Amino acid sequence: MATNPIDQFRISKFAPLGEVGGVEFALTNSAIFMIATVAAVTAFLLMGSSSRSLVPGRWQSMTELTYEFVAKTLRDAAGSEGMRFFPLVFSLFVFVLFANLFGMFPYFFTVTSHIIVTFALAMLVIMTVVIYGFLRHGFSFLKLFVPSGIPVVLMPLVVAIEVISFLSRPISLSVRLFANMLAGHITVKVFAGFVTSMSALGAIGIAGSILPLIMTVALTGLEFLVAFLQAYVFTVLTCMYLNDAVHPGH
Repeated sequence: MATNPIDQFRISKFAPLGEVGGVEFALTNSAIFMIATVAAVTAFLLMGSSSRSLVPGRWQSMTELTYEFVAKTLRDAAGSEGMRFFPLVFSLFVFVLFANLFGMFPYFFTVTSHIIVTFALAMLVIMTVVIYGFLRHGFSFLKLFVPSGIPVVLMPLVVAIEVISFLSRPISLSVRLFANMLAGHITVKVFAGFVTSMSALGAIGIAGSILPLIMTVALTGLEFLVAFLQAYVFTVLTCMYLNDAVHPGH
């Protein structure tokens, strides 16, 4: 991990769990940190909701602000009817946020730097949109792919574009989160490696390592901001997609 910036994303097995149909199952560092993320979110919410004081304390205020932040984002994107998806949207936001923040600690594992995890979250969103859309609207949900006011001659082309755009949503949603977390952590690790390598060259190397050290600190602060922004962007796009399930007409 000290020399290769990619090693921090490597999956490691901690405990074998057996085989099912020839497929090996094991408890990995990724699974451990997903469990830790869920545990941290649960502890955060329990500490924030345990007192339920009229005058909220620090933890209660943070919990209520998180609740209102996600609720406002969902209402703005999908209206009051979209609030039925609040448990899903809130769970996705806090999971992605805590997973991103966990990855900022040294020797911790960044769950959201693996596309299999982000793609699973994206598919959960898209499948919710499709299933609810058909259950709520029936075949009228397909109006999502037929914009109003389009000339008949252009309809096949426009419908094809809309279908391709819809099918690309889970790819763009997952790649955006995965790529930002992966690239950011690699960049921080590269500059931190410069500091270590140059410091071993003596007094001149130590003097030359000041700039990479400053960049490492600055990029680390930026990564904390990116950790929140990517959770927010994932949530906003989720709300926009859920709005298509609630209001499929253009």
